Amino acid sequence: MAERGRPRGFDRDLALAKAMEVFWARGYEGASMADLTAAMGIGSPSLYAAFGCKEALFREALRLYAATESEGIWGGVETAPTAQAGFESFLYATARVFTRPGKPTGCLVVLSALNASELNQTVREELVQGRASMVDQLEARLQRGQRDGDVPTGADTRAIAAYFATVQQGMSIQARDGATRATLEAIARVALSGWDSLVG
Repeated sequence: MAERGRPRGFDRDLALAKAMEVFWARGYEGASMADLTAAMGIGSPSLYAAFGCKEALFREALRLYAATESEGIWGGVETAPTAQAGFESFLYATARVFTRPGKPTGCLVVLSALNASELNQTVREELVQGRASMVDQLEARLQRGQRDGDVPTGADTRAIAAYFATVQQGMSIQARDGATRATLEAIARVALSGWDSLVG
């Protein structure tokens, strides 16, 4: 009798990383079960046994993305000596990370489910919350800058944070459309050139 279920030697972490890249490249709805199982090297019964369902697998992939891919972009936001330097690090790191060879371009959180169907509304809502969290993190860095004295107290920190998050999300779409790192860095330079007007 043929063995069913999880194959011998199944590496759950590796399979999850492969699934993350499929979702990253194709989006939630664009990633078929055939795409996922082929990339993960397992059959559908093993996928369901290990992860539950496609949506649960996607949620795990999102957590893995946050744990393994986001640090390259966000690491300098908090460690930079000023808010301006932190935002500069954020955008230039975005240009580098979104165009790395051997990885899907753009951002999984931005690109995965912009137009999810009603059936997948819960997936879309989770991604909306993830994008809102990005704005929250940027605003918190600006508010810290206000406490430290490098951002004027009258600056509209929410609007500035939303603006730079929007720039970064646009860079994600540009990267997916084939923009090079140099092109994204040029976008970053233009956005950052307005810093004094934005915070003043």
